Order: sequence, then C-alpha cells, then structure tokens
Amino acid sequence: ILFGCKTLLAKTLTVCSNCSIKSIKEGISLASDFDTIIIKKGTYKEFNILIDKPLTILGENYPIVDGEEQGEIFRVASDNVTLDGLFIINVGTSYTSDYAAIRVVRSEKFVIQNVVLEKLFFGIYLEKSNNGKVYHNKIIGDAVDEYNSGNGIQLWYCKNVEVEKNIVQHVRDGIYLEFSDNITIKDNLSTDNLRYGLHFMFSNDDVYTNNTFENNGAGVAVMFSKRIKMVGNTFRKNWGTAAFGMLLKEINDAEITGNTFEENTI
Repeated sequence: ILFGCKTLLAKTLTVCSNCSIKSIKEGISLASDFDTIIIKKGTYKEFNILIDKPLTILGENYPIVDGEEQGEIFRVASDNVTLDGLFIINVGTSYTSDYAAIRVVRSEKFVIQNVVLEKLFFGIYLEKSNNGKVYHNKIIGDAVDEYNSGNGIQLWYCKNVEVEKNIVQHVRDGIYLEFSDNITIKDNLSTDNLRYGLHFMFSNDDVYTNNTFENNGAGVAVMFSKRIKMVGNTFRKNWGTAAFGMLLKEINDAEITGNTFEENTI
C-alpha cells in the first residue's frame, strides 16, 4: 500500500534550457522517488549522471546528452529506473575503465528503451542487474581496433533480462554476455562489428531467437554454456580469415534449430 501511495504522489519535472531546471543532474537531485523527468529537445553537456532513486527519465524529440568524451554518461544505481528516448553521444575512452554510455549496476526492474547511442566506448553495460529490459535501442560505434573499443550491449552476472529489437553496429562485440542466466535475446540486428556479432561465455538457460548477425569479424562465439536455445537466427556474411557463422566450445544440452547460415567463411 505504501508503494501505491508513493506512486500516486509522483510528480513530473521538466528540464530545458529556459526552464527553472536546466540540467539533468539538477532534475534528478530535485526529484522524489517514482517521479518522471521530462527532458525537452536540446543539447545537454553532462556526464557522470548518477540515477540513485527510482525514476522515469523521458526524452522529448530525442534530446542530445553529450558527454564531451569526459567519461561515463549515465549510471543507474537504483531499482525501478526507466531511461527512454534519449540521444547519447561522446562517451570517454579509457584503457583502465570500461566507460559506458549507460551503465546499470545492481539494479532490479530497469528499462532502457528507444535510446540512440553514438560515439561510444561501451554502449549499454549491465552489471549484476536483474529483471530488466533493453528494448528498441540503436547503438552505432566507430570502432577501428579491438583494443580501444568496447561492446555494444554487455551483460555481466545478470539474470532475467530481455534484450529485444536493438540495432548494434561498429563496436567490438555486438552483444556480449558473461555469467548471465535466463536472458532472452530476440529480434536484434548485430552487424559490421569488429569481433563477434554475439559472444557469450559461462551463461546458462538463455534463449536466442530471430536475430541477425551479419558481416561481423567472426560471427558468433558460444563458450562454456548449458541449456542454450538458438532458434530461427540468421548468420550471414561473417567473412574473413578467422571468420565463421558460429563457433561452439564446451556447450552442453543446447538446442540449435532452424537457423540460416549464409556466405560465412566456415
């Protein structure tokens, strides 16, 4: 009941250049739990934006959040956070920190949707976070070398996450999972990535359906995982000296059916 009351009292704050609240950080600090922050169209030069309370952050007409290559841009460190409709650019590059456009840490019930990410190091990085959704985002990197580029969507020690209808291009690995169980990867397009369209290790009970992995350095690598279902995916034109449609290593109890392999080296 308490939770219900809080949600009923939730208010909406507006951020814009000529509003009383001019920055996203200021909006977050003034907001109460379960409020909605509407960010109007415009350019917001901010980075290290910490979301440490349950909030919905909603962009109107794709406002640009420009990190000016200073570091990480959004860090979600609360349950019940939604990020929706933002255009995020210029993540910092670092060889010691995996800076991400959006990092979600130890969070439950998060939603990241309708977000466009460009000029990035890592795109969306989920860390020890569960029961969330990464839906309908567009992640376009400009990766040239593996050593100074990050992954598009990365899950590390996560459970029960849906990764659906995302477009990931020109990063190191399109979608990367490590120690992440009960993940659904569906209807994603992962193309033109330096290394793998999809790469997962030590991740069990995951389901991959209707994804397209095209023109990546080496297609898909699947290692040390159990009870994986891969159905109806397309592996196309993963072509190069070390390229293959799909590489399997120490996989048990998998179901791999109805996939299309077209013009891969192997």
